[in-house]
Amino acid sequence: MTTVSPAEGYRLWSAWYDGDANPVTALEQRLLADRIQIDGGSTVVDLATGTGRWLEYAMSRGARGIGLDISEPMLAVAANKNAVRGRLAVADICALPLRDGFADVAICSFALGYVAPIKRAFREMARVARRVVVSDLHPDALDAGWSRSFRVGDWKYEIAHYYHSIEEMNAGARAAGLKAEWMMPARFGEPERVIFEQAGKSITFDKARHVTAVMMSCWVHC
Repeated sequence: MTTVSPAEGYRLWSAWYDGDANPVTALEQRLLADRIQIDGGSTVVDLATGTGRWLEYAMSRGARGIGLDISEPMLAVAANKNAVRGRLAVADICALPLRDGFADVAICSFALGYVAPIKRAFREMARVARRVVVSDLHPDALDAGWSRSFRVGDWKYEIAHYYHSIEEMNAGARAAGLKAEWMMPARFGEPERVIFEQAGKSITFDKARHVTAVMMSCWVHC
């Protein structure tokens, strides 16, 4: 397995990203969709939007939104989707080109693990949004040896990342003036079994389901 930087990893992965069935993002989508409080009156900023998954969801709910990402190849894929075309921009989560209080909700999905200065990231998210929703691999999954990896043909790549404990993320949020509204750890369930089976990894599912896979959290201003 070859280790690559986030920029290189998502450049390589971008053309296949939407077609790769991913049980981790499927679990997050299944549980988080009804928790993020998006409706027709909401303004949403999807941080590290990638190919626009959460921005598409927000738009389908009638919300106004914008998707930001540092990966131009991923944004190029997102730009092919009618729902989000014209609502995308290149930006760093630690230096957001948005005014204070721009959004009702900021969503940061599976991206903080690529950010070293998470206090700065939380400060920016808190600056631009009233509510901050973050999901990422749970530290228990990383402790169990899970990697942020993907395949392209016969090659397997691991994306370099940082280990952030839940305590570290909470400290970053508190330093930005946020308090936890809810936190939800999650493990794979029967809906994700199908994805493992389609990949020929039924045995892997039986082991993986006992590991806390994803941590989802929502913070609001104190």
